[in-house]
Amino acid sequence: MKPEMRRKLAQLPFEEKIRKVGELIGLRRKIKTENASDDAALLISLDKAAAELDAGKGIPIARVQENIREWAKDSKK
Repeated sequence: MKPEMRRKLAQLPFEEKIRKVGELIGLRRKIKTENASDDAALLISLDKAAAELDAGKGIPIARVQENIREWAKDSKK
C-alpha cells in the first residue's frame, strides 16, 4: 500500500478502517481469482496445442496470427 494511502487510513475512525481494509481484501481476492482463471485457460490452450503438434497436426500461420489478435484484444479488457 502506498504511504499516502496508509496515512489517510490511519486518520480514519476505527470502524471506517475496518471497512476499508475489508474492501481491499475483497478486491485482492477478486484479482487473484481472475488471474487464476486466466492462467487455467492459458494452460488448457497450451496443452491442446502441444497435443496437436504431437499428433502431427500443423497450425496454419493465419490461425496463429488470428489467435494473437484475439489474445491481444482479450488482454485489454
